[in-house]
Amino acid sequence: MAMDLITTNTSSNAASSDFTSSIDSTYKLYIFKFYDVNPATDSTNFQMEGSTGSFGVTKTTTAFSAYHYESDSGASLGYEAGHDLAQSTSPQPLSGSVGNGADECAAGELYLFNPSSTTYVKHFYSKLNLYGADNHSGNWLIAGYFNTTSAVSAVRFSMSSGNFDGTIKMYGVG
Repeated sequence: MAMDLITTNTSSNAASSDFTSSIDSTYKLYIFKFYDVNPATDSTNFQMEGSTGSFGVTKTTTAFSAYHYESDSGASLGYEAGHDLAQSTSPQPLSGSVGNGADECAAGELYLFNPSSTTYVKHFYSKLNLYGADNHSGNWLIAGYFNTTSAVSAVRFSMSSGNFDGTIKMYGVG
C-alpha cells in the first residue's frame, strides 16, 4: 500500500489550514499528519471540520485522553465527554489545551476513510500528542464519522481560539 504525498500546508500565524482540493475518488484513504502545531493563544484546542461545499458537516464522535504532568503530580486515562460531539456541526476538537510556549506544540495524524463515497457516512480517527499549557504530556484519541452521504471534499484545521503555526501534510493511500 503506497502512501503518496499530495500537498503540504505550512502555516505561520494562520487562522486555519484548509485542504480544499485533491480530496476525491483517487484514494479511499487520506492521512493528514500535523507537525509542531503551536497556537498563538495559550491553552487552546487543535480542531478540524469537513466540507461538502461548506464547512460544518454534521458529525458524531467519541474522545479519550491520557495525560501525565512533568511534576508527577497527576496522571489519568479516561473518556472526554466535553470533546465528543453528537450530531453536531461544530468543529471537532482533536486535542486538549495546547500550550503556546516556544517549546510547546502538538503533533499527530488524522485518517479520513473513503471521503468521496455517496453511499456511506465518512469515518475518521485521530491520534495526537501535545505539550500542554500546564506542563503535561497529553495523548488524545478521537474517532467518529461525518454523517452525510455527500462527498466530503475539503478539510479545515484550526485552533479553538486564535491563530497557529505548524505544518500539515496530506497523503493519499492506495
